[in-house]
Amino acid sequence: MVFLEFERPLEKLYEQLEKIQQIEQEGDIDVSDKVKELENKIKAKKKEIYSNLTGWQKVQLSRHPERPYTLFYIKNIFKKFIELHGDRYFGDDKAIVGGIAKLDNQPVVVIGHQKGVNTKMRQFRNFGMANPEGYRKALRLMKLAEKFNYPVICLIDTPGAYPGIEAEERGQAEAIARNLFEMAQLKVPIACYIIGEGASGGALGIGLGDRVFMLENTWYTVISPESCSSILWRSWDFKEQAAEALKLTSDHMLEFGLIDDVVKEPLGGAHADSEKMIKTLKSHIKKTLAELSEIDPEERINQRIDKYCKMGIYDTAQE
Repeated sequence: MVFLEFERPLEKLYEQLEKIQQIEQEGDIDVSDKVKELENKIKAKKKEIYSNLTGWQKVQLSRHPERPYTLFYIKNIFKKFIELHGDRYFGDDKAIVGGIAKLDNQPVVVIGHQKGVNTKMRQFRNFGMANPEGYRKALRLMKLAEKFNYPVICLIDTPGAYPGIEAEERGQAEAIARNLFEMAQLKVPIACYIIGEGASGGALGIGLGDRVFMLENTWYTVISPESCSSILWRSWDFKEQAAEALKLTSDHMLEFGLIDDVVKEPLGGAHADSEKMIKTLKSHIKKTLAELSEIDPEERINQRIDKYCKMGIYDTAQE
């Protein structure tokens, strides 16, 4: 198990539990009462810690190295997944994966960012930071979904679109803008889930949908806390204050009306009980698609456009 800084009290309790269980295995000693006592302490400490998380702590949980990524959810929620590659213009971006699958017996197109589960795979996946060809691949798959009348499911987990000069040369901004334009008018249902990090245009590039949801311990905003801190304070040392100021957590996003609902995670985060998280997310996706499929396509598009037109707050200055 990997423990974050604010989880250190739990680490000590787990170490005690492991030692007692080891004693029980090595000798003929009944320590069941002590095990039960420690398990109750762990449960109580978990409730204490995770019921009072700060914005920065939720950012840390969203980046936990053991947290489930897109391909994990695809493998365990969907059946007969066939990954499709390439944008038919430049190449195949490994930071975005997508293809055709079945949600029980319903054909769907699923698209998502993939960060990689170890250092080598993270480099291969460019840490989930997509190039223009990734967004163009995603759009190609969405158009395929529209052709065959398959719902689209987007799983968002990115620290941002790739900021390299080569990405800009190949039209990063245009690729993201084109996706927003096309997704607004797509005739099939679109359900978007932020499963980890949701940063800036990198998230928006596959994040415009009829319904947008966030898992409980995720974040969604225009800039990462570190980058915000470096701009405002010229240092990363103020990232915690930046996280609070950005109001980037799921409860804030729901309060602002920028998402439709929050999907609860197991106590301790999605990685703490991945099996339970799989069941929760699958049930939520099925319910969402069932609701969206009942709406006439033209009405659904109108609702989608109205949804985004109503976002934000503005005022007119008086001369």
